[in-house]
Amino acid sequence: MTTKPEEAVPKPSAKASVNVAVVGLGFMGVTHLRAYLAVPTARIAAVCDAARLPVGGVLAGVAGNVKKSDDIHLDREVKVFRKLEEVLADPGIDLVDLCTPTPLHAEQAMAALKAGKNVLCEKPLARTSASAREILQVAESSPGFLMPAMCMRFWPGWSWLQQTVQQGAYGRMLAARFRRVSEKPGWSQQGTYTGGMDLGGALFDLHIHDTDFVQYLCGRPQSVFSTGVTNAAGSIDHVVTQYIYPGGPAVYAEGSWLQATGFNMAFTIYCERATLEFDFTLGADTVRISEPGQSPRSLKCDEPDGYNAEIRYFVECVASRRRPTVVTALDGVTALEICEAEEKSIRNGSAVGL
Repeated sequence: MTTKPEEAVPKPSAKASVNVAVVGLGFMGVTHLRAYLAVPTARIAAVCDAARLPVGGVLAGVAGNVKKSDDIHLDREVKVFRKLEEVLADPGIDLVDLCTPTPLHAEQAMAALKAGKNVLCEKPLARTSASAREILQVAESSPGFLMPAMCMRFWPGWSWLQQTVQQGAYGRMLAARFRRVSEKPGWSQQGTYTGGMDLGGALFDLHIHDTDFVQYLCGRPQSVFSTGVTNAAGSIDHVVTQYIYPGGPAVYAEGSWLQATGFNMAFTIYCERATLEFDFTLGADTVRISEPGQSPRSLKCDEPDGYNAEIRYFVECVASRRRPTVVTALDGVTALEICEAEEKSIRNGSAVGL
């Protein structure tokens, strides 16, 4: 059910194996490591973290808002670094995967690109769209590729939705609602990373997934109108946004860290001839299709999750020297621009144009 990436003419210098360094070994780092282990053309060559490192080749699992990860067992040959500079100085590393706190992304991504590495950068691409555009400038002159890890474009059920709407399988999309709610992550303290770095709260760390998917599905909105809840540190931990598209569709999304326990993500799409629904808590039966005069039916979503699919896709792009098209560096910038407009709307109490 996943969307097939757009084809491009591969360049002749394809690599049999892509050597990967994962930088930042929290929940997302462990999640990405597990995904690379499932890609035959990827080889985990190095890991890097200032404090958390594997012991005897074993990296202990950590908890996140989607699930608890298991321990990762790495080959003894995997290099262990504490500084990004050490990773970038290694000529054997082809791909640098940044799973570090958001405020570090801009400096680290630009350094990796200048070193000639391919870069997969966790969302958001940077803390601000201005910083993200600086990364984009460096990427345009770098031999390596840059891809923001916007995993919802690859997530089973969501990638199917984009393809289904694009093809008009059930007629025109009339309206859509998205919902992503979670308890506050353990690493977050009042929306601020423990090292004192502002991550932007749920708006930039969680809700950006839906903002990006809305632009993927519908294009850039003309304006946004948002309301929200601001925490004691000034970051926004609950947001409801209406994305304005003159002439339709009517689209809104809710993102929150105010959930008491657990995590859920969902969508409801109203098309001319069907209602399409997704609920993460339903497991393999997450997608339901309801058509007039027919009993609702479920589609099985039993493929690997979006983390696995996005990483497999980027590794294939690097190996074949094919620039990523399912999600681009510019998409990472525009998602941030829309989120910044949402933040401004919450603080000003009015619609903000884009």
